[in-house]
Amino acid sequence: MRIAIIGQQDFGKAVLEAFLARGDEVAGVFCKPEKPDEKPDALGAAAQAAGLKVFQFHSLKSPEAEQALRALDADLGIMAYVLQFAPQSFVNIPKHGTIQYHPSLLPRYRGPSSINWPIARGDRETGLSIFRPTDGLDEGPVILQKKCAIGPDDTLGDVYFNQLFPLGVAAMLEAADLVLAGRHTQTAQDESQASYEGWFRAGESKINWANHVDQVYDLIRACNPAPGAWCELGGPSGPIRVSLFDCRKHPVRTFGAVRGKPGEVVQITEQSLFINAQGGTIEVLRLKPEGGKKMAAADFARAQGLQAVCPAGSRA
Repeated sequence: MRIAIIGQQDFGKAVLEAFLARGDEVAGVFCKPEKPDEKPDALGAAAQAAGLKVFQFHSLKSPEAEQALRALDADLGIMAYVLQFAPQSFVNIPKHGTIQYHPSLLPRYRGPSSINWPIARGDRETGLSIFRPTDGLDEGPVILQKKCAIGPDDTLGDVYFNQLFPLGVAAMLEAADLVLAGRHTQTAQDESQASYEGWFRAGESKINWANHVDQVYDLIRACNPAPGAWCELGGPSGPIRVSLFDCRKHPVRTFGAVRGKPGEVVQITEQSLFINAQGGTIEVLRLKPEGGKKMAAADFARAQGLQAVCPAGSRA
């Protein structure tokens, strides 16, 4: 088939390479222009290295973008991780229209941070959808879906890189074949089941230690490796903002067994530090101080002179 790819970053690059590897013709690639001092986009760099036509329009709504896509005479448009708005006048240009990847089981978790949210909310399942893009955000009819489990200790990185990324690349190929063969179905999304979530940024990733230990742990997992769930840890020189990454959850089963208050460091070991939440503690193995690099939590505690409110060995 003759396709046009619209996308960016590593996922867009992987989709491009998958279509090329099986012999499809990539007529051209659309990716967003880089900002000053920003490194080249992975998809754009890969397309240029392959000698393909690369287009970088500030807006896909422009007449120039539509003219460029029309000139490619593509059978199908492939949208692989696209943050630019693509109007119907653009996506309908290829002979068989356009298909788009979204890393959630639509209509749930529409929006730009659709992998973070189900982990943060303790969901045990997520997935991906290949759908027809419309002018509504992630609202078009669904062509194909794939489900995957979220393990109790899976992080954002685990779910994306081990599951949604490779499954998504394969699903794009599968959906493209179905559309070109005319064997696909299009199922309208059930708006009564729809949910939209915005960006998962600093406000959403702040830890509230008064929450249950399960909620705190889910939030940390949902932010690892980015943006990093954060809190402030106090030392002799004052509180320092830190982002927590590799952690373990230690729930307690006996009421009143957790010593100290929520947010207090209750134990420091040679490898980690323990922080109270409701119903248990979070063992922090690696963290990143604001403006610094990731480091062992115990090293940070020693460097900052942190003191545990409970003596060593007294953790419930």
